[in-house]
Parts: sequence; C-alpha cells; structure tokens
Amino acid sequence: MSVALKSWRANEGPKHLIVTVWVAVNVCLFWRTFMLYFSGAQYYYLHKMLGLGLCISRASASVLNLNCSLVLLPMCRSLLTFIRGSQRVTGRCVRRLLDKSKTFHVACGVTICIFSVVHVSAHLVNMVSFSVRYSEDFPALNVAQYRGQDPRILIISTVPGVTGVLLVLVLFLMFTASSYCIRVSNYEIFWYTHNLFIVFYIILMVHVAGGALKYQSNVEAHPPGCTHSNLSSWTNHKAAGEKGAEFAGAPQTVCQEEARFQPHFPQTWLWVSAPLCLYCAERLYRFIRSSAAPVTVVSVVSHPCDVVELRMLKSGFKPRPGQYILLNCPSVSSFENHPFTLTTCPTVKNETFGIHLRVLGDWTSSFSQLLLQKPNSSEILPMMQQRRYPTVHVDGPFGSPSEEVFNYEVSLCVAGGIGVTPFACVLQALLDLQSFYWFADLLCGLHERLWRDNRPDYLNVQLYLSNTQRLQSIGEERYRFLSSRLRIGRPKWKLLFQEIGRANQLKRVGVFCCGPKGISKALHTLCNSNPHTGTAFEYNKESFS
Repeated sequence: MSVALKSWRANEGPKHLIVTVWVAVNVCLFWRTFMLYFSGAQYYYLHKMLGLGLCISRASASVLNLNCSLVLLPMCRSLLTFIRGSQRVTGRCVRRLLDKSKTFHVACGVTICIFSVVHVSAHLVNMVSFSVRYSEDFPALNVAQYRGQDPRILIISTVPGVTGVLLVLVLFLMFTASSYCIRVSNYEIFWYTHNLFIVFYIILMVHVAGGALKYQSNVEAHPPGCTHSNLSSWTNHKAAGEKGAEFAGAPQTVCQEEARFQPHFPQTWLWVSAPLCLYCAERLYRFIRSSAAPVTVVSVVSHPCDVVELRMLKSGFKPRPGQYILLNCPSVSSFENHPFTLTTCPTVKNETFGIHLRVLGDWTSSFSQLLLQKPNSSEILPMMQQRRYPTVHVDGPFGSPSEEVFNYEVSLCVAGGIGVTPFACVLQALLDLQSFYWFADLLCGLHERLWRDNRPDYLNVQLYLSNTQRLQSIGEERYRFLSSRLRIGRPKWKLLFQEIGRANQLKRVGVFCCGPKGISKALHTLCNSNPHTGTAFEYNKESFS
C-alpha cells in the first residue's frame, strides 16, 4: 500500500492539488459574488426587482471571467516549451504538470459552457422580471420601457441581449466541433470553428459594456428601506416589509434624496486582457518565427501502411528529442496547422529533421499527394533533383512528455500503431542513421551498436502483434534481433511491471505511452497500483487528439 501511495502521489498528487485549488477558487468566487448581490446595500432595489436571478447571473459571470482568462494560458505553446526547457528553474514535477496543459484547457472550456448555460438561464428569468416588476419609482433601474413588455423584445433590442445570443451561437459551434468524433473524422471543422475564439472575445467585450444592471451610487444619502413621501406604495411597502429580516430592529429612516443608479464599470476586460494579449503576442511570435526562416524539403519516402517520411532543413532549427512541430502547407490550406512528432532531430553531422505522417484524413491525403511524385512511390527524392515541392511552414518545436525519457534512470516506452513516432527521435538521439526501414532498421542498428559498446541491457525491446492479418515477414538476417522478440497477442502488462519492479527496486521508473486509450488506461492504472517495494512508476502520456 505504501508503494501504491508513493506512485499515486507522484502520478496524481500534483494534478489533484491543482484541480482542488482551481475548483476552490471557482466556488469561492461564485459564493462571494452571490452574497454580494444578495445582501449588498447598493443592490437592494435591483435585488428586489430581479430576485435570485440577479445573484445567480452575476455569480456565474464571475466564474466565466476567471475561466475565460485561464483557458488561453495552456495554449501558449512557446511559453510552456520555454518553461519546460528551463530545468534549472522547474523541477520534474512542474514539467509533468505542464503535460496536462491541454487537459486543463478542456476543463476550463467545459466550465465555460456549463456556466454559460447557468448565466443565460438566469438572465432569461431576469428579462421576465424586468417586464413583470417594472418600477415606476426608479425609472433608471428598468430595462423594459413599460410594464408587461415582451421579454423577447428586450433580448433583441438591447446590446447585452443581442451580443449574448451571438456568444451562445459561437460557443455552441466551438463546443460541438471540439468533440472527439469530429476532431478525428474532420479535423478541418474543429480547426476553423475553434479559431472563432477571436470573434468570441470581441463580442464578449461589447457584451459587458451594455450596462443593463445598475447599482445604487448614493447608499449613504438613501439607505435601503428608507421612506420617502414622494415614493409610491410599491417602494415603501417593499422596502420596509420584504427586507424586514435584514433591518429588523433598525429605526425607520427618511430618505435624504432620491436613489441614483449607474451601470458598473466593465470588469471582464480586467480578467481577460492580460491573458489575451499574452496569447496574441505568442501567436504573432510563432507566425514570424515560422515564416521568417524558409523550410527546404530534402527528401520524401513512402513507407508501407500509408506512412510517409518527410525530411526537411531549416536554418537555426534546434529541437530536442521527443518534441513536436506544427506543419502548415498553404497549397493544401493556408490556415490549418497540424501537429507531428519529430522522428529525426538535427545532429552535428546531419542538420535535417524529419517526421512520419500516416495518411488518414483529407489534409494528410492532399499533402502526401503533393509530396509524392507517384502514388505509392517508394523512391527517395533527393534535393538535387529538379523537383518542386510544395511550400511548407514549420512552427515549433514544442515540448511533450517524451522529452523526459532521458531524465529517468529507467524508462519504459510503450507505443501502439503510429504512436511509435515519439520514440523514434528518442532512439535517434542514441544512434543517428541516414535512412531506415521505418522502425525496424532503427531498432536493429541500435541493438548492434549497444552490443559493440558492451551495453546489451541498456535497451530492452518487446514487440507484440495483436492482429496477425497481413502479417509481414521480418525473417531476414538483419531482423533476427526483432524476430526473437516478436510475440503474438497482447502484452501481459502486470507481469511486465512486476519484472521491471523487481529489477529496479528503490528507483523511479518513467512510463511513457503513445497509443490507443485502452493501452493508456491500463498503464495508468498499473502505475498507481504496482505493489513492488521501493519502485515508483511515473506515468507520462503523449496525445495529440
């Protein structure tokens, strides 16, 4: 149990601490704002008119302000990469928390959607209250022009109402297009709709400037519940009677002057201006960086299973093993940027870097057709040939969990399908090859190199084939190393973890996964429940979905 607790603390502790603090801040902000509008003297008459709809709408607005500012920070990729690279400043725990940046972005986005529903629902009630409880004594407090005015007219005739409808529509498009099924089946829809965030924030700034809700600015001269000879029975009875609980026992006061109301100074921009400016500056920096230095396509190789290898050259480009880039091809789409893990990093002898992409969607299909001279061509196209490749822009590099592989004394790397790409560059850092038969040649060459260096135990490779259909032979002499380690069926993860735990007691083992959700979930569970004394398994997940 102590070891499981140690592993849980390493894998889940910091994450749960951040989530707890974030939830606590949201709850405190909601409750503080709710009570301010419920019992604040400056909102006495407005609360009498709108009731709980006022408190809930303003409390949810505070939560929205917080999360609309936080949702942008996890998407500052260059800033996060810089923080991750400053290992003298940030420890491993902080760097592993940065791996959860996208998860935090999603959490803030879902919170925005939920509290937007609450906010809109409360304001719909407020519109009805403005119509039904029209005040003749305080005309400045009204939004309706007369008692019984259609609430739908209030929505379409006021700035907060019109902008609120537009915000709901934009948010609905962004939320629905962010679902997993749409991201996988049609990434273009997700990309274009998600960039509507610019429109969202512009409308949001106009929305808060509407000034529909007003507070009393002369509370001292006109205390809540005071009587005035010129006020109607609505004010005298409502003020003195319905609020009696708060002012029970207090002497009846006479108003020195009539109540004055004015709209709040918009506060949303105070929340979102700094994160928005930071994000815009970061995007501008990334645009200049990706456009300034040209990218030269050096070679293109078509591999089996619709995998295309792309080698490129860019001046001053110095990525680290495990990082990824965003690729843009204007000939396919001027605005779309797709993430790809680097499978080859520049070295002293070879300044080129490379990626492997699997042809799955419309974008990769169009891009591969532009790159390859003929469909399913297997020839290497060197730079010296008179061949014009499409213009390519590279943004990055950006940090990922795979960067931590070399920061552990022992690392367990698990990959499924095209998920082998993050670890290809890691292995390339150990042995640089000019070309390879995708992953097999790389593994075999590295194995031979380690044997020559008398370090056969440095790398332990195990291959599992869960589907034997279209099984390709690797029985050649140069692949004997892989043939002896190829197993049919799924890995027995529990036995594997037990073996690693017994061989590495009192050590921290880094577990790195890039593959299907089933593998990821199984590994995550085992990392938190492994019973071997003294061994802590720290889970790191790579994902671009």
